[in-house]
Amino acid sequence: MASPSPARIVWTPDPARAQASRLARLIARAGASDYDALYRRSVEDPAWFWQVVVEDLGLEWFRPYAQVLDTSRGVPWARWFVGGQTNLTWNCLDRHVRAGRGDRLALVYEGDDGTVRTLTYEELLEEVCRLAFALRGLGIGRGDVAGVFLPMIPEAVIATLALSRVGALYIPCFSGFAAPAVATRLADGGATLLITADGFTRRGQVVPMKETADAAAAELPGLRHVVVVRHLGREVPWTAGRDRWWHELTRTYPRTCPPEPVDSEDPFMIIYTSGTTGRPKGCVHVHMGFPLKGAMDMAYCFDVGPDDRVFWYTDLGWMMGPWLILGTLLLGATMVLYDGTPDHPTPARLWQLVERHRVTVLGISPTAIRALMRHGPEPPSRHDLSSLRILGSTGEPWNPEPWLWYFEHVGRGRLPIMNYSGGTEISGGILCCDLLHPQAPTAFTGPIPGMAADVYDEQGRPVRGAVGELVLTQPWPGMTRGFWHDPQRYLDTYWSRWPGVWVHGDWVRVDDDGFWYILGRSDDTLNVAGKRVGPAEVESALTAHPAVAEAAAIGVPHPIKGEAIACFVVLRPGHVPGDALRDALRQTAAAQLGKALAPEEIHFVRDLPKTRNAKVMRRVIRARYLGRDPGDLSALENPQAVEEIPQGRPADVAGGPPAR
Repeated sequence: MASPSPARIVWTPDPARAQASRLARLIARAGASDYDALYRRSVEDPAWFWQVVVEDLGLEWFRPYAQVLDTSRGVPWARWFVGGQTNLTWNCLDRHVRAGRGDRLALVYEGDDGTVRTLTYEELLEEVCRLAFALRGLGIGRGDVAGVFLPMIPEAVIATLALSRVGALYIPCFSGFAAPAVATRLADGGATLLITADGFTRRGQVVPMKETADAAAAELPGLRHVVVVRHLGREVPWTAGRDRWWHELTRTYPRTCPPEPVDSEDPFMIIYTSGTTGRPKGCVHVHMGFPLKGAMDMAYCFDVGPDDRVFWYTDLGWMMGPWLILGTLLLGATMVLYDGTPDHPTPARLWQLVERHRVTVLGISPTAIRALMRHGPEPPSRHDLSSLRILGSTGEPWNPEPWLWYFEHVGRGRLPIMNYSGGTEISGGILCCDLLHPQAPTAFTGPIPGMAADVYDEQGRPVRGAVGELVLTQPWPGMTRGFWHDPQRYLDTYWSRWPGVWVHGDWVRVDDDGFWYILGRSDDTLNVAGKRVGPAEVESALTAHPAVAEAAAIGVPHPIKGEAIACFVVLRPGHVPGDALRDALRQTAAAQLGKALAPEEIHFVRDLPKTRNAKVMRRVIRARYLGRDPGDLSALENPQAVEEIPQGRPADVAGGPPAR
């Protein structure tokens, strides 16, 4: 990247730390002169690069592969490590235990109620083997499909790994899903087994998970088995012959179970993403795809090694759940699981967790940081966060104020923030930061090695200094192998615009200093009288006002401009909605964006619809406001927030409805 303007830089790499990083060691192993040389060759010769990564990570095979990359079926259907045979659980568990690292902690778990459990690599392998044997006893094996509907408890890790060990596929489901969302995914995947729990607690309140699972199972005639974790010890409905308690099922099985040898390209997971219309998309991932990409990003972007404890505030149903599990285990590190909310029973809960478990790498979404900011800087300041060495974030674009709050009050102005963006279909990131490059607020330092990212204009030409589409021009191992039973939808979604080019659906801009910025989803982008702006830019302008905690910007039809900007604003405590504040917010936005891009409508709401991984659902807001079908709502964490959005667009476009 170009030399950035010094005034914009808030974090500069420490030379000694940079030299000792895993990324620097990869550069040396690859024989590259510097980072730029490594990146260039990684995208010019992806087969060479991923061969180097596999060797550097020390991954093992039951049968060596004959070819690293095969694109004979076309780039959208690229195959990796052709002919190789392995099993992801061997590389996650057996490899470390056989190397004498079985006594190292694999996971640390803390529950909503403060319960703490730990498992070493050897203990985790034994638990996985017991369940794997039990699954084989139920007739579950290679090619079968199971749903995993669990909170972020140790059994979620054990279940997913045990299914992979026997060669089955799993569908991870958000722990907060309603029954129809679970049923839709399991029906589409053809699941014959569901693993769930009797329940879990959220903010001290019981969430009756087994009852939800039963309601979903009633819609699934092909479901033969339901395995239930006794997590809370509560009484639950029971279907004899179908339901089995986990602890009873695994009690008599041995502690060793050889992994099923599978092809590198054999699928192990179908993870669903929500669509705006129609059924959710089932992204298919393979044994030497998603795990490899996740571990690669974790190693070279986040610098994770065996001594790290990685905590990412996530759920199994979001790709960051499997990413956390597989990335940490492949690298021999320790994952920290938390089954709760970041501000219960105290606003300091998240910082207490970091202190108590000596977390070294912390990942959290911008929306979660904005929520924690409402409590002020005191909660993190009261806790020892000295174990942290890397901060991470993903899920959506940043606004400057929360980014700086995270940097200053959590990182104490000394830690880098690894801004990370990619997707479920990617198996990790396209863009990130690292320990070798300086950082500017909200920016990415650029594409991750091995990710041939570019920015295209409307004619498909590379562009810099202007907003364009984020694209990828080379395949990578973590690329989804299509949508489950819907290959054409996969091609239509990513490959139909320009031949051989993956169009990701994000608007991005690369500035004169070489920093990359994501401005929002391209289907969210606002076009006001020919002036294009990302919703994140409008939202950042509004949250710069001291009264605003959160904001969401959407485009609405306008008879003259084509599109006008409507904003939905959540205020900080102590601020009262009204016309005077609405005018002040318009002026704030106009001062930062120009008068032409100032919001024409500003509506005050108590909450914004978000997914369980804290993404603001702008498409839902827009559909509700315009009186249209909002599409799939199954990923919403707070469906009641949809009711906050005025239904049907008010007639008074310029002024909007009265303040609420």
